[in-house]
Amino acid sequence: MDASATLTAAHWMYLLGVAVIVVTMIFRANVVVPSIIATVLVTFAWTGDPIGALGSVFNASFVAAKELFNIFLVIALMTALLNALKELRSDIRMVEPLRKVMKNGHISYFLLAIATYFISLFFWPTPAVPLVSAVLLPAAIAAGMPPLAGAVAIAIAGQGMALSSDYVIGVAPGISAGAAGGVASVVADQALVLSLITGLIALVFAYFTLRRQFQPANNLLLVRWQNQGSNHEAKAIEHEKPEELEEGTQHKAYIADAVQYDGAFSDSGLDHLVHDQPRRLQKWSKLFAVLTPVVFLLVMAVMILPKLVSGMPDLKGGDAAALVGGAAAVLMILATLAARGAVEMLNASADHITDGFVFAFKAMGSVLPIAGFFYLGAGETAAAILGLPAEESRSLLFELVQNAEAWIPQSQILVAFGVLVVGMITGIDGSGFSGLPLTGALSGALAPSVGMQPETLAAIGQMGAVWTGGGTLIAWSSLIAVAGFARVPVQDAVRALTLPVFLGLASATVGAVLLWG
Repeated sequence: MDASATLTAAHWMYLLGVAVIVVTMIFRANVVVPSIIATVLVTFAWTGDPIGALGSVFNASFVAAKELFNIFLVIALMTALLNALKELRSDIRMVEPLRKVMKNGHISYFLLAIATYFISLFFWPTPAVPLVSAVLLPAAIAAGMPPLAGAVAIAIAGQGMALSSDYVIGVAPGISAGAAGGVASVVADQALVLSLITGLIALVFAYFTLRRQFQPANNLLLVRWQNQGSNHEAKAIEHEKPEELEEGTQHKAYIADAVQYDGAFSDSGLDHLVHDQPRRLQKWSKLFAVLTPVVFLLVMAVMILPKLVSGMPDLKGGDAAALVGGAAAVLMILATLAARGAVEMLNASADHITDGFVFAFKAMGSVLPIAGFFYLGAGETAAAILGLPAEESRSLLFELVQNAEAWIPQSQILVAFGVLVVGMITGIDGSGFSGLPLTGALSGALAPSVGMQPETLAAIGQMGAVWTGGGTLIAWSSLIAVAGFARVPVQDAVRALTLPVFLGLASATVGAVLLWG
């Protein structure tokens, strides 16, 4: 494409739409309506056809849905599996053994982070937070870990490390790569490395800032912590701040999941949940508590080993998502069969899948019109939205960046930090995923001007957006649920997390430039 491409009214309208969306995010408002309006105005400025402009609202969301439907499907199947495991109470049994090794607060801090990370990696933080808070957090507090440290460990490992890479389910890499015109598996691989750099630095730094608050193990610490609230603190939060809980994509799921684990904060409550079952279900519960993590560890091995061992077949395109979704579906059917029997399994499995799709569209449905607008700025997807031949389409964002190259610093480190900051700004609305279409599109446009891979910049932007809005830096994000379960003020959690997470994100951005720049 010619570097001197003439800018048209459509370019300026697209740029105005991006600016309005960013400002809307800064003011913590939802950007679906601005995205729809911007789509109409850009299309009208491009084609001059008012009927086509109205139709572009549908077409843009439809193209986004086609690009992202594999993501919705994986979320639905993983959620269906989780619901099946809850019937058997296998989810509780999976983490119960860790209670026995929580000998002191220092060990408990890192074990809490490890457990949260792995559960969140496979199921998102939605079940991880209430499960870990109910089963492991009380044991960690009795071992001498301060509740604030527990909130910090859970937030960094779940909403930070696991959600920002989203390596197994692949929602975030799929959105970022689609908007950047890159390869989702490359974004996922690089985001995994960056999330580990950010998370490990944040975990260790936060530990050293809080270590003086750790105490010797004492059951009175647990009694004092439990007496801070006679009921689940998270339930109280639901009534006190409903407008804040509405802003993110997963807050209601956190609170709803808490009901299942209510009463598990004591050993007797936990014993009741996992042992007060028919003998037949107990053996199946134990089996799936072992089988589920083993299967997904094998899935991860199949995904990772080809990158480490030459000669092994690598998963291409959507094969990784297909493998995860297929494994989840088979495990869900087997777990439902064990819990319900052969006859009821048929209807129950269908119900689990339906519930999974309901959750998927509640969590991610609003992303479609947002992604649709940013897809309008990329040549190939714009052609599909407008119904034009590919050769007649234009890449609005890319051409805008080309015409602004003289003002763009020719420094990989400055551009990388610029994309990181944009990602963090988009996360201010309290939803880490809504800004990914913007950071992805910006990465695809900026990467050629500084000689970087678009996947690398997209992964950096993904770090900024998800770590900020996913629930580590913003008090009105899902961090409010984490603080509620830990029974600490959410602002205290924000203060404890800010410097460690900033340090981690800055280190990861520098690392990305050194590794892949």
